[in-house]
Amino acid sequence: MKKTYDVAVVGATGAVGETMLSILAERKFPVGEVYALASSRSAGKRVEFGDKTLVVQDLDKFDFSQVQIG
Repeated sequence: MKKTYDVAVVGATGAVGETMLSILAERKFPVGEVYALASSRSAGKRVEFGDKTLVVQDLDKFDFSQVQIG
């Protein structure tokens, strides 16, 4: 069984966050769950992760104990 990691990407709606999501998908990083996080202004927006669309969550309300990598 292949090990996977739950990952939080902070600033997912900005240039760096979008690039991070793109690199994780392109390199087929072994992710279990990917959490796209940003400020409350961006919460609810959608971002692309490979062939998936992620809904951006509010960074201030996120519980980082859910992930292994942030």
